[in-house]
Amino acid sequence: MLVLPLHPANDASPEALMAFLRQCRDAAVRDGHAKLVSISLAVDALDPLAVLESIFEPHEPHFYAERPGSGTAIAGAEVAVAHEAHGARRFADVQRWVGEVFAHTVAVGDVAAPFGGPHVFAGFAFHDEIEAGEPFPAAYAFVPRWQVALAGTTTTAVANLWVTAEADLGALALRVWRAHQKFTRFEYQDSEDNALGVGGVPSPRGSVQRGEGTPPAWQQRETGDYRAAVARALARIAAGDFKKIVLARAQELTADRPLHPLRMLNGLRQRFPDCYAFSFTRGQGPSFIGASPERLVRVSKGRLETEALAGSIRRGASASEDAALAGALLRSEKDLREHREVLDDIVARLAPLGIQPEHAALPQIRRLANVQHLDTPVHAALPEHVSLLDVIGAMHPTPAVGGSPREAAVAAIRELEGFPRGLYAGALGWLNARGGGEFFVGIRSALVEGARARVYAGAGIVAGSTPEKEFSETELKFQAILDALSA
Repeated sequence: MLVLPLHPANDASPEALMAFLRQCRDAAVRDGHAKLVSISLAVDALDPLAVLESIFEPHEPHFYAERPGSGTAIAGAEVAVAHEAHGARRFADVQRWVGEVFAHTVAVGDVAAPFGGPHVFAGFAFHDEIEAGEPFPAAYAFVPRWQVALAGTTTTAVANLWVTAEADLGALALRVWRAHQKFTRFEYQDSEDNALGVGGVPSPRGSVQRGEGTPPAWQQRETGDYRAAVARALARIAAGDFKKIVLARAQELTADRPLHPLRMLNGLRQRFPDCYAFSFTRGQGPSFIGASPERLVRVSKGRLETEALAGSIRRGASASEDAALAGALLRSEKDLREHREVLDDIVARLAPLGIQPEHAALPQIRRLANVQHLDTPVHAALPEHVSLLDVIGAMHPTPAVGGSPREAAVAAIRELEGFPRGLYAGALGWLNARGGGEFFVGIRSALVEGARARVYAGAGIVAGSTPEKEFSETELKFQAILDALSA
């Protein structure tokens, strides 16, 4: 990425912008390759989710991720440039594309600010290949036309343009200028109220209904027989086919009114401040939203962070009951065994990349609003020749969402569950041009479109599991999602 010592705030005029874009187009002609032009600007404090909701366009792709408890959030919408991939090498394919895009990037402005510069947002489905009719490809990555991110008290807005040799510079300059004007004095508007989007296009009226402030009424339908699926999995574990398999349930919901995915997401982020609240859509079909407790990988300044999150128990009604349940989880042979298999798998899959993980000898308790988990944070130095997507490609899917041995368990999941997972338990997140980024696992999630939603919840099945206990565990997870979606 080429960072130029220019700042748009020092000469903020349409004429200066046109002159800069003309130089970028000349470079695209000279190099025989389009240029990603990225303009970053530190602005007054904004709520990225409120910004995204204010200019929400149901037919435009967007990506949103936030950890409310850590004070970070990032949103991006519309597409400057995108890429799809599938197959066993999809992570490497996306990495190659990301490298090519950033090699031809020209960045100006507050690039060094938190979340400054261009970001690639990406979603990887659970399986390497998808089935016909699924709404998301096996891998989809895009650079948004605009992004806004919050880190503590710092908000950075970024406009990204794909400048080709034939680019209409007048149209590109107008788009950036409108974005600049909007983000330097942003006014939140309800997406029903014909708010002007970044590109100056009115949002469609009537695309969202208020529902008179009352929660939606749901009709629910279960997909498949979960208890029977668990019983079949236990028989295969006993036969030695695999040691662990993670099986999910899916429920089809129909509401009495159209659903707004970002408003539902707001309920999730308020209920689960220690989770990743996320929304991802390609603009065609449903939004994939959720509140995931599980980090897959984070890389910052050459340091890698991941975690083993497996083994769970409900929360208590009182502090003493909560502590007693946590103690029981820490002594549970079944849950400790399941947790150790996840941790050992992470260590084994990082070793071929030359990564030497560090972690505590015993797991700790991680408490969420509705459930407690066994959790072991893992840290390591990232070798210079290893990328974030290299790590994700090696780790996904972990035994926490797939099983072990991985190949045998993953191969049996579709047969036992009876529905395609799509992005459920897949990898979602973002990368920047400095080699950093963060990905999480797409669990505690739902597909939302119109008045319909499909919600997911899963549990790890090992020797000692029972169909009724695993069903009850998924019921707890479902209820938490339904409560948030109905808020």
